Amino acid sequence: MKHVLAIDQGTTSCRAMIVDESARVVASAQREFTQVYPQPGWVEHDAQEIWSTQASVITEAMTRAQLRASDIAAVGITNQRETAVLWERDTGRPVANAIVWQDRRTAEMCELMREGGLEPMFTERTGLLLDAYFSGTKVAWLLGNTPGLRERAQAGEICFGTVDTWLVWKLTGGGRFVTDPSNASRTLLFNVDTGAWDAELCDALGVPMAMLPEVVPTSGVLGEVSADIGIRGVPIAALAGDQQAATMGQLCLTPGSAKNTYGTGCFLLMNTGAARRASEHRLLSTVAWRMNGATTYALEGGVFVGGAIVQWLRDGLGILRRSDDVTALAASVPDAGGIMLVPALAGLGAPHWDPHARGLITGITRGTTAAHLARAALEGIAFQVADLVETMNADAAEPMTELRVDGGAAVNDLLMQIQADLLRVPVVRPKNTETTSMGAAFFAGLAVGVWPDARALSPLWAEDRRFEPVMPEREAADRLDAWRIAVARARSG
Repeated sequence: MKHVLAIDQGTTSCRAMIVDESARVVASAQREFTQVYPQPGWVEHDAQEIWSTQASVITEAMTRAQLRASDIAAVGITNQRETAVLWERDTGRPVANAIVWQDRRTAEMCELMREGGLEPMFTERTGLLLDAYFSGTKVAWLLGNTPGLRERAQAGEICFGTVDTWLVWKLTGGGRFVTDPSNASRTLLFNVDTGAWDAELCDALGVPMAMLPEVVPTSGVLGEVSADIGIRGVPIAALAGDQQAATMGQLCLTPGSAKNTYGTGCFLLMNTGAARRASEHRLLSTVAWRMNGATTYALEGGVFVGGAIVQWLRDGLGILRRSDDVTALAASVPDAGGIMLVPALAGLGAPHWDPHARGLITGITRGTTAAHLARAALEGIAFQVADLVETMNADAAEPMTELRVDGGAAVNDLLMQIQADLLRVPVVRPKNTETTSMGAAFFAGLAVGVWPDARALSPLWAEDRRFEPVMPEREAADRLDAWRIAVARARSG
């Protein structure tokens, strides 16, 4: 029996999952790591802690599976995408904390660049907007705010990578310095049409090209593990940003197929095939993956705060003991009691792109309870996704006919039913909602022949439940209208 190990490095936790050739999960392990908030709007990670946590769960999963390195055909890596890590090329030591994709410290930098007329060039070449979300401005900030760092970067002494690059560096003992197009396309430095780093974009952000990794295919052997964590000698055969990996894990392989991942944020991707489709409504046009010499593109919309709003109810307000308690609490009331909660704790993502928007709760009365807040939080997640779907339908050739869902919050039946009611199309949940890890496994397995081609994956995806709309259409429309009024109040403009 062939096995594939998926390394899934997320925003709040590290996971390792081992699957066999029938896509059965043999073993998995997961562990959270520290979130660092130096000041409002700033979010950081310790890259060394990410590595040590990831290494520990790999070892734990291998122990649970009772497998040896020789039993693993390949390793696939998927990761939080836009988080920027800088480290010394000779020592491998990070020069600062990683700046996380949620971090908003470069919002003013982006505004100045937009005012300078630079956004059209970036959008045309990268498919992205000038926003603090993406890696490029985070790198520029570190270079501009760390004495002597820019000169060292120009001299080739400093490496920049997204988390996939950092993990490969650690797994190979510094032997490989690489990324793939799905991650490179999230940096503001990569031309998605030429498939290469763009000198003009790098110059506009002041990022020396000497610090950029080699770009390799999403699916393909790029090296082997040398770290002593129980998988030494195993080929590393895939790199993919988490949302692109989930798109593969959901087998959204044909143009028009779409998935939404409910994680810390929410991310909606629609496969657009071999043609890059430019958005007319401020969505992103990004690389889905590159394999077998061909590039597949996608349209994407992202919500910055999805499941993270439930963590805020738990850690910030203290109304939940565990995140899982939100379902029972929210279901204890028939509705949100007139409460509308806009989860703009880190600004608003697509289609608004307002980094200065702030969270908002409206409709509070003496009768408002923790249960109403819990339900309004779930609805706030679903409303944001409904905005994305509406915008994507306006960009796409055909409107979405169903939405495949995954991620931690996708197991919440109440949230999924609310989502179907708002979208007016079926919401389809697979039996395995950890599709991000599964996508990394699929990419790696395809590279080494565990599966002969993508067609062989079709029998491995199975539907768990289909949520059909039950709310009257007029009621859903009224609720969306109320949501838009609340969003307008949360906006900064």
